[in-house]
Amino acid sequence: MKIMHLSDLHLGKRLNGFSLLYDQKHILCEIVSVAEAENPDCIIIAGDVYDRSTPSADAVALFDEFLTMLAERDFPVMVISGNHDSPERIAYGNKMMQKSKIYLSPVYDGSVKPVVLHDDFGEVCFYLLPFVRPSSVRRFFPDVQINSYTDAVKAAVDAMNIDTDKRNILVAHQFVTGAQRSDSEEIYVGNLENISAEVFDVFDYTALGHIHRPQNIGSEKIRYCGTPLKYSFSEADHEKSVTIIEIGEKNSPLKIKTEILHPLFDMQEVRGKFEDIMQIPVTKNYMRVILTDEEMIVNAVEKLRLRFCNLMSVSYDNSRTNATPDISSPAKISEHSPIELFALFYREVNGKDMSEEQFKTADNIIKEIWGYDK
Repeated sequence: MKIMHLSDLHLGKRLNGFSLLYDQKHILCEIVSVAEAENPDCIIIAGDVYDRSTPSADAVALFDEFLTMLAERDFPVMVISGNHDSPERIAYGNKMMQKSKIYLSPVYDGSVKPVVLHDDFGEVCFYLLPFVRPSSVRRFFPDVQINSYTDAVKAAVDAMNIDTDKRNILVAHQFVTGAQRSDSEEIYVGNLENISAEVFDVFDYTALGHIHRPQNIGSEKIRYCGTPLKYSFSEADHEKSVTIIEIGEKNSPLKIKTEILHPLFDMQEVRGKFEDIMQIPVTKNYMRVILTDEEMIVNAVEKLRLRFCNLMSVSYDNSRTNATPDISSPAKISEHSPIELFALFYREVNGKDMSEEQFKTADNIIKEIWGYDK
């Protein structure tokens, strides 16, 4: 069976004030062309269909157009909700859509029933698990201790009662320990959302969404396909693609390849002195310019935009800016727990530390909001 693995479309996303809707329409049409060439037996979309839980009408219309193009070509499509999606919105019309071979993950209710497809070797069972938090799983398993994201996903997987004699594929949207992040992903500080890859050992393939860089986790059986477009300048050197998987009979090796996608406009970061950057050829690429001049350039943005019509960002990297420490990167954020970061923020704003009572109150609120007990 041949499967096309997609995720993190983030339809409706804006970046530095720029709408990416036309870029997304272009890349979805290219994905349809890849599907026509590859002729997969099904297409997986592993969450974050939209960039926000209340997507714009244009974003919804674009996804409708994409699903229609796939359905017209008779491709079965399996979609789950991600952390950016509203589970209820993604689930809407599920039963009706199944008539067109479009399978949408229901809102999680403690059980996940497989979508079963067939090939020459028999059944392939697809389990569509939407993005879950400990709080959204705990209430369905009152007798199970669920304190972490690993506990939550393990409880959900255990409840599936997987028949290991069959070929089983999980579609999920979670952060698995060891994955390499990009700046465009939503950060849960303190590594709270980490999930052990061992939770997925029972599956023949786990099609993951959430991480924007394509990568395997531990083995080719657990894979993030990445985003179809670059959604931050930290991804400027990434090569975006779709993943194609071929699964044969039970326990046979997987065949995995990627098909490169070509954006309408690329994303480019350049660094240097203003005069040198002004010599770069005119381009429509989305540009981030980092100026190393010690002095501020008058009307730098207006002048640069004459060469780079899709200029997104201009910043300085010099002795003045380097004097200010930066703790905004995902790596530095992840070094601290949520309450530690809040304590640092409180100290920065108020010029003093929280009292013991304030610290305990803030910690309890954070635990209640994010649904963890540690």
